[in-house]
Amino acid sequence: MKRLPFILVLALFLGCASSNKRQVVKYWYKNWPRYEKSVPAVPGYKQRGLASWYGKDFHGRKTASGEVYNMYAFTAAHKSIPLGTYVRVKNLKNGKTVVVKINDRGPYVPGRIIDLSYAAAKSLDMVKDGVVPVEITVLGNYPVKALPQLKAGEYYVQVGAFTVKRNAERLASRIASMGYSVKVVPRYVRGVLFYRVLVGPYLYRSRAEKTAWLLKRYRFPARVVND
Repeated sequence: MKRLPFILVLALFLGCASSNKRQVVKYWYKNWPRYEKSVPAVPGYKQRGLASWYGKDFHGRKTASGEVYNMYAFTAAHKSIPLGTYVRVKNLKNGKTVVVKINDRGPYVPGRIIDLSYAAAKSLDMVKDGVVPVEITVLGNYPVKALPQLKAGEYYVQVGAFTVKRNAERLASRIASMGYSVKVVPRYVRGVLFYRVLVGPYLYRSRAEKTAWLLKRYRFPARVVND
């Protein structure tokens, strides 16, 4: 028993010295300590396993990163991926994907590799299932401004939909002159082609809602949509 502390210290030392991309991390299963190597923080690295999600019971609490957990933000908990890393999560049951920021530690349940926020789970259509098989792809420490290029979990503010393209372009030009990023996107609704005017994209719904609120003050019929 006296040698146990030395063994633990040695394990941590060897893990840290082996590579700057990996580290040995400690976690618990029913208060029983185990050790495992972390997922490399290398863009493109993939991991498969089970994903779960956590919601209102943790809403407003501090995460391992120090950030306050927001169930409506696109975040997740992972046992070892460096905090602040962005990853793409793919639901292997339906093919849907979402991009999340790792800002917490967990889940501490055997077989599960990631614990998603409610917003991320909803985007993957896994809220009812609770636990689904997923594939994680490490993207790296992307700044927030670069995230819209990732094409996943994006929110827009729709300010109009027209059957005449020219009308949509006219409104888009007006919105763009106010300093917003805007685009015209065609979509069929019940067999009718509409040209939607969308502002965004936004990674977080809260930011899209703020933009919608500002645009409503200018009498635009703004509403948040998730494409």
